[in-house]
Amino acid sequence: MAQDNTAPEDGELEGLEEFIAAEELEALRAERDDMRDRFMRALADAENARKRGDRDRREAEQYGGSKLARDMLPVYDNLKRALDAANEETRAQAAALIEGLELTLRELTNVLKKHGVTEINPAIGDVFDPQSHQAMFEAPLPGTKAGQIIQVMGVGFLLHDRLLRPAQVGVSSNTQG
Repeated sequence: MAQDNTAPEDGELEGLEEFIAAEELEALRAERDDMRDRFMRALADAENARKRGDRDRREAEQYGGSKLARDMLPVYDNLKRALDAANEETRAQAAALIEGLELTLRELTNVLKKHGVTEINPAIGDVFDPQSHQAMFEAPLPGTKAGQIIQVMGVGFLLHDRLLRPAQVGVSSNTQG
């Protein structure tokens, strides 16, 4: 088999150069399009990361103290119980102590409010809400409807819009109103 060693003619060479140039141009366009796509994706990823970082920072500012706030709730409960346990005789004998407890409770409440902690303090007769109340017992009570709060055993707390602790309540189980 003999090889064709003849040189391509000028017309053939120009056509070959045009074909190679067109092929290179297509390859460069494809590479450009791929790079543009990758660039746009990287930009979108960076924007999403920025937004996620902003959201995480806001949540950390707003809810970062939730563990401390939750740990302070027993202090609130104990101060409240101490004041509730004091009868008139005790209040007369230890007026300064009672006043100190009241001031301490008020200060604690103000500090909690300052940091976005608010009380959930349902009233007797309110409708039970499982999102903010914890039913401690259920009992039939004449004159009430099923699902009504019949006793409040403990207040609950929210940190901004998140539940720290549900209010502890007793709920009526009456089937007739």
